[in-house]
Amino acid sequence: MDILLDTHTFIWFFNGDEQLSSKALKLIEDSKNMKYVSIASVWEVVIKFI
Repeated sequence: MDILLDTHTFIWFFNGDEQLSSKALKLIEDSKNMKYVSIASVWEVVIKFI
């Protein structure tokens, strides 16, 4: 399955945030799934943490 992570999902996953649902966590951690992050999400992360 292909999964496009939005900005908050991307941040929550890498921070281990409890706001990320267990279903989303399982999908992201499943090595059979291909994960994608939009370049816009990368830009958002950069401006949020600078």
